[in-house]
Amino acid sequence: MPSVTREPGFGDVVGEEALEKLATGFGFIEGPVWHPYEKWLVFSDMPNSRMHRRAPDGTIAVFREPSNKANGNTLDRQGRLLTCEHATSRVTRLEPDGSLSVLATHFEGKELNSPNDIVVATGGSIYFTDPSYGRMEYYGVPRPQDLAFQGVYRMEEDGSGLTLLVDDFAQPNGLCFSLDEARLFVNDTERRHIRVFSVTPQGTLTGGAVWAETHGVEPGAPDGMKIDSCGNLYCCGPAGIHVFDPSGHALGVVRVPEVVANFTFGGDDLRTLFITASSSLYSRRVRVPGLRLF
Repeated sequence: MPSVTREPGFGDVVGEEALEKLATGFGFIEGPVWHPYEKWLVFSDMPNSRMHRRAPDGTIAVFREPSNKANGNTLDRQGRLLTCEHATSRVTRLEPDGSLSVLATHFEGKELNSPNDIVVATGGSIYFTDPSYGRMEYYGVPRPQDLAFQGVYRMEEDGSGLTLLVDDFAQPNGLCFSLDEARLFVNDTERRHIRVFSVTPQGTLTGGAVWAETHGVEPGAPDGMKIDSCGNLYCCGPAGIHVFDPSGHALGVVRVPEVVANFTFGGDDLRTLFITASSSLYSRRVRVPGLRLF
């Protein structure tokens, strides 16, 4: 399936490698995360309330079930797995002994909507988005929403100090830092754009102007989002994964035959793009490596 080139620099970033289907038959998969030292990939199957683990030899097995309809995952600075749970409106952390620690459930006494995607700053603080998708049929558990907004939050590594940063999104979803962590990019699935915020020394956010939009008539919308080691930003969108240069110019689209929800950089050189697309897991080699999580 050929990619769509919008600017000449697209090939220098993603190359021309073919897309490979690694596995299929899932409900709707999300939240892939690559462990840079143990070489495994974990991802979520939301409607089936399972998490799967792809071992270094390529075999895939159930990692956690039930997962409380887990969605986004990442690793903290100690390599522990952080997970956003749709069914319970929680952010949890998997401890080395296999137990789960609950980091966030409520804001000012009201239950969070459904934590969706999550990133960790170099200093250990945690940022996550909280749209309402996990309170909908299929992707979560239908139930009334306590909060009157869909926000973006920050908390300390241990879950303390939960702070609402922004509350004017329609449906905040994917997020990632700039290379120097001076800016945080957050996309809005419903409005189909990416906003950029300045990160203050205290970890709060200012600004929030629209930085880029994902254009196209094919199925797909802004969802998972990552940055590579040269500052190029990848974001899910119509027809696949849209790639922007550091200034926000659209370079092109990595086309995928199913709606893409998320992706991550992996492999020994962090140049393998693992893509969670509806019912299937894909991979594709790129030229510019991603970033190691810890």
